[in-house]
Amino acid sequence: MDNSINLSDDTLSKIDEVVPKYPEKRSAALMVIHLVQDELGAVDDASCEWIARRLELQPINIKELITFYPMLREKPWGRKHVRVCRTLPCALRGSYGTCKTFEEKLGIKEGHVSEDGEYSLEFMECLADCGQGPVVIVDEKTYENIDGKSAEKFADLLIDGKLDESEDFHSYEDSLTQETKN
Repeated sequence: MDNSINLSDDTLSKIDEVVPKYPEKRSAALMVIHLVQDELGAVDDASCEWIARRLELQPINIKELITFYPMLREKPWGRKHVRVCRTLPCALRGSYGTCKTFEEKLGIKEGHVSEDGEYSLEFMECLADCGQGPVVIVDEKTYENIDGKSAEKFADLLIDGKLDESEDFHSYEDSLTQETKN
C-alpha cells in the first residue's frame, strides 16, 4: 500500500495490525481514522482518500465519519487548544460567558483556529468535572472554576505564555503530581 500521506512506520504498522482484527475492513474505519489523526493532527482530503483506499471504500464513507463525530477533524487545532465545557452544570455556573470571554481575548470564534495557528477554541459537551465548573481544558490540562473575571485573567496568562507559572491557576493534573511530591 502506498504511503502518500507520509505516515510513520509505527503508525503504518498499527494500521496493519488493527485492520485484520475486524470482521470486515470497513469496520476498522474509526480506528484507522484515529491513528491517522493522532499522527497528522487531522484527516484532510488526501488522508481521507488514503484511508478509503486502504479499507477498500469510497472516500465519502470516510468523510461522513469525520464530519459526523466531533472528536474527528479535517483541519488541525491550534498549537494551544482550549476546550470549554457547555454541559448543564458548567453552563449554570457561567461556561457560556467563559467561552465568550475566550473568543474576545483570543480573537477567534468557537470551533475555529486563530489566523496565526496559535489558538483554537472548542465549546464542547461534558469534560467530566461537573462539580467544579466551568471547566476548561488547555491541551491536556484541566482547570476548574474558570468564570467571570477569572476567565479574563486566565486568557491573559495563556496569551502571555504564563499560565503554567501562575499562582492563581493550577491544573487538576499538576495538582495530582504536586501531591505525590509532598
